[in-house]
Amino acid sequence: MFTSIINTLNNCFKIPELKSRIIFTMIVLGICRLTSLVPVPGLDGAALTRFFDSKAGQNSGGGFLGMYSMFTGGGFEHCAIGSLGIMPYISSTIILQLLQAVVPFLSKLAREEGGRTKLIQYGRVLTLFLCLGQGLVMAIGWEHAGGNGGMFQGLESNLVLIPNRFWYLLQTTVILSTGTMLLMWLGEQITDRGIGNGISLIITVGILARLPQAGRGLVDMFLTTGPLGEHQFNIFHLVALVLLLFAVIAGVVAVTQAERKIPVQYAQQMRGRKMYSGGSSFMPLRVNYSGVMPVIFASAILMVPTMILSFLGRTYHWKVFDELSEALSTGSFTYLLLYGLMILFFSYFWVATQFNELQIADDLKKNNGYIPGVRPGQATSNYLHRTMSRITLAGALFLTIIAVIPIILARQLNIPQPVAQFFGGTSMLIIVGVMLDTMRQMESHLLMRHYDGFLKKGRLKGRF
Repeated sequence: MFTSIINTLNNCFKIPELKSRIIFTMIVLGICRLTSLVPVPGLDGAALTRFFDSKAGQNSGGGFLGMYSMFTGGGFEHCAIGSLGIMPYISSTIILQLLQAVVPFLSKLAREEGGRTKLIQYGRVLTLFLCLGQGLVMAIGWEHAGGNGGMFQGLESNLVLIPNRFWYLLQTTVILSTGTMLLMWLGEQITDRGIGNGISLIITVGILARLPQAGRGLVDMFLTTGPLGEHQFNIFHLVALVLLLFAVIAGVVAVTQAERKIPVQYAQQMRGRKMYSGGSSFMPLRVNYSGVMPVIFASAILMVPTMILSFLGRTYHWKVFDELSEALSTGSFTYLLLYGLMILFFSYFWVATQFNELQIADDLKKNNGYIPGVRPGQATSNYLHRTMSRITLAGALFLTIIAVIPIILARQLNIPQPVAQFFGGTSMLIIVGVMLDTMRQMESHLLMRHYDGFLKKGRLKGRF
C-alpha cells in the first residue's frame, strides 16, 4: 500500500504540468502561513501567544475562540495580519448560497450563462465589507482584551502599544482586511494555477500547522505522573487512542464518499433531423450532502448564549447567570444534547436550501429522462425528496457522532484539547474532505497524461 502511494507521488513529479502545479501550490501555501505569523504593528502578539499557551492544557472543549483560532491557523493567537483568516470569504459564500434559495434574482443569476462570475464578484465585495466590520470588532476586542468582560480573562499585559486610539483602530482594521483579501486572492490562484481547491487548502494547512502542538501535548500526556508517582496514561491508553484515530478516519472517508445511486433512463429523442439514442445512467446523492457546515453552524450559535451569560455574570455578579453559563458550557450534558439536535436540524436545513428536487425533476423531464418505476414530474420530485430525507438522517447522525468525540475526549477523559481536536469534529472532516478532493484532481491529471502519452508516442511518459 505504502509502496503504491510513493510510486504515485513519484509519478506526479514526472509530469511537468502536474509538477509545476504542485510546486506552485506549496509555495503559495507557504506564503499563506506567513500571514498567520507576522504580527500586526502596534500589537503585543507575544503576550497573547503566552496566554493561549497557558490555557492549552485546560480541557474545555475548545470554545469559540479556540475554534476560530484553528480556522485561522493560529494567526488569531499571534495578533497576526491574517487573524481574520479566510472565514469572511467563507461567510460571504455561505450567505450568497442561502440567499439564492430565497431571492429570485440570485437564483436566476446562478442559472444564467456568466451568472456564476457575477456571483463570485458579489462575494468578493461582500467579503470586503465583512472584513471591515469583523476587523473593527477584533481591533476593539484586542484593545479591551484583559479587562472585565474582555475576551481573555486573566491576560495581564495590555496588547495595544499605540497611544492614538483612532489611528490604532484604522490601521488594524485596514491591515486585517488586507490580509484576508490577500488570502482570498492566493486561494483563487491555487484553484486556477495549482492543484486542489485553494480556499479549502488554506484552511487545511492552518489546521495541520497545529499538529506539532498536538504531538507535544500527546507526549506530555503520557509523561505526566499522578500524586503517587504513577503514570496517568499507559500503553493501553495509547493503543486505544491510535485505534480510535484510525476508526474515525476510516469512518469519515467512508461516509464522505458514500452516495446513493439513483438509476436514470433516457428515451430516444429527435432533434432536428437527427435521432439521439437513449441510454441509462445514474444520479449520485451524497449521504453527507451538507459536509461540515452543520457542525460549524451549531458550534458558532451555541457559543453566543454562553458568552453573553458569562459576560453578564462577571458584570452584574448574579448567580443565575453563572449557573446558566455552566449548564451550557462545552462538554456538559445540556450542551451535548443541544449540539446534537442543532447538527441534525442544520443538516436538513442545508439540504432543504441547496438540494432542489423540483428543478432536478424538471430537468429530467425536459431531457426525456426518468427514474424507472417513477412517473416524471411531481412523482419524481416526491421520490427524490423522500430518498434525500432518509440518507440525510444517516449523514446527520454520523456528523453528530464525529463532532461529539473530541468534546468527550477533552472534557470527560482529560485528553488535552490540541490532541482531542484531531480525533473528530470540524478538523477531521475538513482535512479528510480536502485531501480526498485534492487526490481526485491529482489522479485525473495522471490518467489524462497516461491517455495522451499512450496515443501520441505509443508508450507512457516516464515509467508508471
